[in-house]
Amino acid sequence: MTGIEWIVEAYGCAPDRLRDLATLQSLFAQMVSDIELHPCEPPQWHRFPDSGGITGVSVLSESHLTCHSFPEYGTLCLNLFCCRPRPCWDFSAHLTQLLGARHVSVRRLDRPYGHD
Repeated sequence: MTGIEWIVEAYGCAPDRLRDLATLQSLFAQMVSDIELHPCEPPQWHRFPDSGGITGVSVLSESHLTCHSFPEYGTLCLNLFCCRPRPCWDFSAHLTQLLGARHVSVRRLDRPYGHD
């Protein structure tokens, strides 16, 4: 059995969208729906007063979903770890559409549970 972790950076995002809690909540909701994730509780959000950046975390029965927005750099960092197989999600298309990202980097890590 192997878990899957996606580490995603979106660059060149619209700073106003990275400061907008509703936009990031919509991102989480879309991922939960599309990938059939199972949140244990509602996501927790924190807004940083100086930059307006937002950190979000959702504990999932599959593991976790997190994001950190940096409007001062136009960047969003996203992490999704699933301990059970899940379909791939088109991070690039969704983050381009929702945040105006000009470049999206996606790294997928297979995380085996056993060691030979």
